[in-house]
Amino acid sequence: MDNDKILAKLQEIYRDVLDNEDIVLTTATTANDIEEWDSLANVQLVVEIEGEFGIRFTSAEIPSWKNVGDMIACIQGKL
Repeated sequence: MDNDKILAKLQEIYRDVLDNEDIVLTTATTANDIEEWDSLANVQLVVEIEGEFGIRFTSAEIPSWKNVGDMIACIQGKL
């Protein structure tokens, strides 16, 4: 799966979990860019992303992400 398809799926997940249809993700998007993206939402996002892609993240990987692009790279490495 290419990065654009992963980004599109992530955007759907973010819109659903954060209940905001106006969210537009880019590889540079961070939690600071989306008001609803707090620590609790982050846990919910990770669970949904793992389920959608059929992957598991380690506890060391998640805090290493600086932006959505880092998350995509991690997902890509597991697919």
